[in-house]
Amino acid sequence: MNIGVDEISAIKQCQAGDPEKFGVLYDKYIKKIYDFVYYKTHHRETAEDLTSRIFMKALENIGGFDPGKGTFQAWIYRIARNTVIDHYRTSRAHANIEDVWDLSGNDDPERDIDAKTKLEKVRKYLAKLKPIERDIVIMRVWQGMNHKEIAAVMGKTEAGVKMAFSRTITKLREEMPLAIFLSFFMQ
Repeated sequence: MNIGVDEISAIKQCQAGDPEKFGVLYDKYIKKIYDFVYYKTHHRETAEDLTSRIFMKALENIGGFDPGKGTFQAWIYRIARNTVIDHYRTSRAHANIEDVWDLSGNDDPERDIDAKTKLEKVRKYLAKLKPIERDIVIMRVWQGMNHKEIAAVMGKTEAGVKMAFSRTITKLREEMPLAIFLSFFMQ
């Protein structure tokens, strides 16, 4: 059965009062949302806690999800982004939320080590980016999201996201040695 059909069916059944069907959505998005939160927090336990909160909020508010206004993925990423921002606001952390980013832990340690090594090489270049540019690049390159999905998460237009991504990649290409630039895109 098509995953899109499963997702739509699960959403409709949840909205009709069957929260057990939320498991389909949870299974599909748990890893992506956890990775996204970990990118922002650098802390496994915090990422686990916030990811749990995100899915609880999504389940509690599934009735308000309108597929006519966007995809479930964009909706849950928006919840994730807002939950992380709220976490930093309420914890009064000393770190600037917009400047917290990293690659996530993974069940594949070899891939994780390789990804972290690549990130270390580009860290100084990514640190020069504005937080929104960095988020767009991370969602596009490491999360594999398309421009439309990123636009929905960021509250921007698709054209604006495309332009920001293009300009940011051009800026990175001009500043990075070619070998580092190419390794940045190889996962």
